[in-house]
Amino acid sequence: MSAPLASDTAMVLAAGIGKRMRPLTATQPKPLVRVAGKPLIDYALDQLGAAGVSKAVINVHYLADALEAHLRGRRSKAPATIVSDERELLLETGGGMVNAKEMLPDPFFALNSDNIWVDGPRNAFTELSAAWDAERMDALLLLVPHARALNYKGKGDFHLDGMGRVARRRSGRIAPFIYSGIQLVSHRLLRDAPEGAFSTNVLWNRAIEEGRLYGVSHTGVWFEVGDPGAIAPTEAWLTRA
Repeated sequence: MSAPLASDTAMVLAAGIGKRMRPLTATQPKPLVRVAGKPLIDYALDQLGAAGVSKAVINVHYLADALEAHLRGRRSKAPATIVSDERELLLETGGGMVNAKEMLPDPFFALNSDNIWVDGPRNAFTELSAAWDAERMDALLLLVPHARALNYKGKGDFHLDGMGRVARRRSGRIAPFIYSGIQLVSHRLLRDAPEGAFSTNVLWNRAIEEGRLYGVSHTGVWFEVGDPGAIAPTEAWLTRA
């Protein structure tokens, strides 16, 4: 029997301008760019719904009207969606979560809106829930080893120790794990946060120093879909599978 989910709510980060995806984002927000005929954000939302997450808080900024119209068209599908409006000021990943905090339970899932992944024996949210320990963790990151990170050409992001604690890649080195863009977050991570726009990295750095940032290795595969060149190989893999 699967472990119960640690939260019934996720924040989907969808406010970015999508510069790396130009020219496709000149007239549409990145979450609406299609891969194999399906908008990127629908991959994330459909995975949430299939896992049993009932509510998604979605922040919007760039071409927000188009994204909101798309979400209205999904009203009959799970999860139920609520918009966190950042039209006046793009708050980045950390600021976006802090801005939406009152709409989010403790803990909550957070994920990027441009994520495509295929689950292994357990879905990503069950994997995170099974490993979650609120006493020890401020956040739990879903990490992917290089062999399971398709289209990825970087040096990796993190190391894991024997307890699952996260450390950053050192300059000039290779790290074995890539951040998937999916995490389980305690409100404790958001405490005493900077005002305005800032990156989640600010909060992660503090959690690393305190020994409270953890990671778990994803048992499925994950796709880097950061630029137009990644779309065709991702489509080929998905349609072949």
